[in-house]
Amino acid sequence: MVCNLSEEASILGQYMSEIRDITIQKDPIRFRTNLERIAEILGYELSKRMSYQEVTVQTPLGKSTEYRMTDDPVLITILRAGLAMHNGLLRTFDRCDSAFVSAYREHTTLEEFNIHVEYLAAPNLDQRVWVISDPMLASGSSMVNVYKALLKFGKPKKVYVVVSIATPQAIELVQKELPDDTEIWTAAIDDELTAESYIVPGLGDAGDLAYGIKV
Repeated sequence: MVCNLSEEASILGQYMSEIRDITIQKDPIRFRTNLERIAEILGYELSKRMSYQEVTVQTPLGKSTEYRMTDDPVLITILRAGLAMHNGLLRTFDRCDSAFVSAYREHTTLEEFNIHVEYLAAPNLDQRVWVISDPMLASGSSMVNVYKALLKFGKPKKVYVVVSIATPQAIELVQKELPDDTEIWTAAIDDELTAESYIVPGLGDAGDLAYGIKV
């Protein structure tokens, strides 16, 4: 299942226009803040898919019937680019555990690369809801490799993939390699992926824009 929130006009579109704009991108604080806002919106929308139970809450003046989440999500971010989106999701799911994974491309040629997963820090993930965030779902290879690496901590009850931009190619790969009921939540789908696996029009390197150019 793919949930593309760009199909309806909303304030999300403004945040997306700003993270893509090469002039506004010069302000890393604004870039990070907009990624956080995008993640908060995506997180709120996907929260409607989770399980809840009715509870009775005592107020100063009476009792009120409300809903509390019964799922136990873990917020999983792919370092370093995913940190800003992780912060946004953490504001939405403020009582959730977190997991952190480092993944990077090692190019063998200009167009070919391998994905390396080096760092994993996670709680018990077995039979829990996984919310995996990364700004860009370009080729999908990083997401697939991260998912497979996380299986050493347990098998998921449900997987949500949360990104700002995805490509059809990456969506197809994730749907093939991750569990059948995986849901991909994105703020946009860009149709073009270059031979070097960069999204067009995309927004550039989200990690560099948020945290400085790496060497």
